[in-house]
Amino acid sequence: MPLAATNPATLLLTPHGHLRLVPDADESALPTNIQQGLMAAFALGAGYGLLYLGANQVATALPPALAWWRDFSARYVTALCATAEDGEIAVAAPSQIFDALISDAPLMMGAEYLSAEVLGNLWLELDTALRAELAAAKCALADFLKARHPAWNLVGRVYFNLAENRKDEEAPFAFLATYTSRLSAHGKAQHLPLSRALSEFSDGKSQAQLLSLLKPVQGAAVQCAWLHEMVEAGEIYHPLRWTPSDAFQFLTDVPKLEAAGIVVRALGGHRPAKPRVTASVGSQVPSLLGKDALLDFSMAVTLDGETLSAAEIQELLKGSDGLQWIRGRWVEVDSKKLEHMLERFKAIEQSAADSGLPFAEAMRLLSGASLDESVDPLEADWSQLVAGDWLAETLQGLRQPEGLAQVSAGAELKATLRPYQEAGVRWLYLLTKLGLGACLADDMGLGKTIQVLSLLLVLKREQANARPSLLVAPASLLANWAGEAARFAPSLRLLIVHPSAMPSSDLRTLEAEQFEGIDLVITSYGTLLRLPMLESVEWRLVVIDEAQAIKNPRSKQTLQVKKLKAATRIALTGTPVENRLSDLWSIFDFTHQGLLGSDKVFSNFAKRLAKAEHFGPLRTLVRPYILRRLKTDKHVINDLPDKTEIKAWCHLRPAQAALYRQAVEDLANALAEAEGIGRKGVVLAFLMRFKQICNHPSQWLGDGAWQADDSGKFDRLRELVDVIAARQEKVLVFTQFRETTAPLAAFLGSIFGREGLVLHGGTPVAKRKELVKRFQEDELTPFFVLSLKAGGAGLNLTAASHVIHFDRWWNPAVENQATDRAFRIGQQKNVLVHKFVCRGTIEDRIDRLIESKQQLVTDVLEGGAELLLTEMSDRELLDLVKFDINAAQEN
Repeated sequence: MPLAATNPATLLLTPHGHLRLVPDADESALPTNIQQGLMAAFALGAGYGLLYLGANQVATALPPALAWWRDFSARYVTALCATAEDGEIAVAAPSQIFDALISDAPLMMGAEYLSAEVLGNLWLELDTALRAELAAAKCALADFLKARHPAWNLVGRVYFNLAENRKDEEAPFAFLATYTSRLSAHGKAQHLPLSRALSEFSDGKSQAQLLSLLKPVQGAAVQCAWLHEMVEAGEIYHPLRWTPSDAFQFLTDVPKLEAAGIVVRALGGHRPAKPRVTASVGSQVPSLLGKDALLDFSMAVTLDGETLSAAEIQELLKGSDGLQWIRGRWVEVDSKKLEHMLERFKAIEQSAADSGLPFAEAMRLLSGASLDESVDPLEADWSQLVAGDWLAETLQGLRQPEGLAQVSAGAELKATLRPYQEAGVRWLYLLTKLGLGACLADDMGLGKTIQVLSLLLVLKREQANARPSLLVAPASLLANWAGEAARFAPSLRLLIVHPSAMPSSDLRTLEAEQFEGIDLVITSYGTLLRLPMLESVEWRLVVIDEAQAIKNPRSKQTLQVKKLKAATRIALTGTPVENRLSDLWSIFDFTHQGLLGSDKVFSNFAKRLAKAEHFGPLRTLVRPYILRRLKTDKHVINDLPDKTEIKAWCHLRPAQAALYRQAVEDLANALAEAEGIGRKGVVLAFLMRFKQICNHPSQWLGDGAWQADDSGKFDRLRELVDVIAARQEKVLVFTQFRETTAPLAAFLGSIFGREGLVLHGGTPVAKRKELVKRFQEDELTPFFVLSLKAGGAGLNLTAASHVIHFDRWWNPAVENQATDRAFRIGQQKNVLVHKFVCRGTIEDRIDRLIESKQQLVTDVLEGGAELLLTEMSDRELLDLVKFDINAAQEN
């Protein structure tokens, strides 16, 4: 969709690995000229957009996501600098560094789809764009890049060379400046002493080339006083004897030299080693597990992995800064930094010796994620902290659960788990035994429910009659959990604490003693707010489903959830937790309270990471406790796609309940007066009325309001589509009512932030093919609303991985035909089918009839439900449509 020049923008990586520029309300607005440049470049394609970022936006302040993509593309432009004048452009993708780049990526839209293959493809798009732009510019590569930004100076490359000369005791190092003048016949760069440039370009006509060649040296001289003196004295053009202090000053300023465009070759590519203060944490199993665990800590000073003696350490600290000769080699020493790291580690060691190192602090130290900005982060050059044997093995298991020891729920589990689900159960079990929290963030449809049920069965086998666990879920999902438990784990003893399953009087008098003998208590977020007694119970596990429900850290719902007591807290979500920092913090404040500090501390920490454009520490810190598998990952599912049908239970909103109750009364009165063929008309009219009320009051009233909060189905649709939108997946929404398509499309557009498509009986036949093509080919078209009759047959819509039946046709064959628009030959993804059913209404009872597989399904429903339902007696009809307020209304 068009992007307004005033809108904040960011880059979105789609599930297919395509890079798109999209609006983002969470980002700060860019200057208008940069915004317009981005829009114009990305309108041509991702390669052009990346080239604009990498070549034009050098040193520009950008939001973290744009800055990271700028760094990626700048690597390509930097590689171009090695291309000789008039030489062939050949820039190979540096695939060996792609994994490191990905691990340090900021939290951004589509980060979960980053892979070495995706970056390799984008590198090729960059190369294609560069060649096209260069051909259009009709100029040399050097001139082309200079026009993009002065920093890309490719007329020639100056090299500073530092070598060791052990024969000279007073000055054991040698320095020589060279430059590359041209390519040899063998395609190798010819290195000549820089002094030769003075004679090569002395004809007067080449003065500009000489100035261009020396420009990086002049730029570096502004930053390096020693180089300025060499240039002024003309010593830059001669070989020089250097002392250790000269060589150390040179090595210290290597980043400045390289930033100016000088290529540095020092000591055969191996910088002198540095002594490091090294420490190991968690070598032994702690006496207490969980977030309150206290770990052991031990330290030493090492050189290339060899431990230095106390005498050698003192010798290093007393010696001069720079290069020192020790153990037969040159060693780089900064006594102040080395001493500072020694004091820092000794303080940690002393504290750990007294009481042990707190687990959260150890994890932050290991990841380099210091939340306290007053505490200097560990300097990687002078220190190293590693996990000891026990902690290293534990973290390895959490990061790669496929290798964990097998655990089994035994015959009590009435299902066969897929390999990735087995790994998920092992991962949850390990964290539970460690007393740590977990965030199971598998894609929707990969079976988070059955993994949790399997874990509960494993724990029950280990210890019967243990404390019960608590599950908190949206009210619309309670029936799903109860149904899945009855199907796959019937031996689990459940208690549903909710008005739909328990009288209000029993809820008000509920006491903890009533949970004895229960394995799992299930309740809703709303009920949790009204039953504070649940926070007083010491639960074995607390599991929250649809954990995005607590993403607002200050809401009453979130605060109440975080009061719950349990040794292990588990959050389930199908929404990526890596898209928004605030969501990540709030979920981890539940699962691992204290690990990320307070929201204010974490916010400041995130700002420091963004400023440094270095998010690796945060990813390293949280990675062991997040398990996310994608449906698109062939390592997860490598067989044919599955079609999974899920009931999406909905509750009537108060306005719907009042209209439904009135309709039941009106039907009873109408049936008392109706006779003969007129009775059929009455029944058909009321069946339609019940369906319309269940969809939305405005559909029955015809008032045109269509307020989303007035419909339980719209509430449920929002819950589902929030996840689908975050995953950048596509969805088909079927309704049998043409008048419902436009309100649905408007509502979905507000969630996705982009328009979708609508097809109904009034859509011209010629336009249908165009709509299908757009849905299939345009990645940014997120949804398709279709009337069941118009869109239920003949269309190929395999771009969608979700199908929602907003209202039911009450004919399984018709619904399956519509579902097969997505689940058909050519579909490469698993398809999730969500069937909306309003609890406590006619929709609920007819759904039970369909599920019962009784002869009534064939005799009544498949023959045309509305027509044959008219043959029921008055009592049967009123039983079918009667209103169950406890089940129907959300509490």
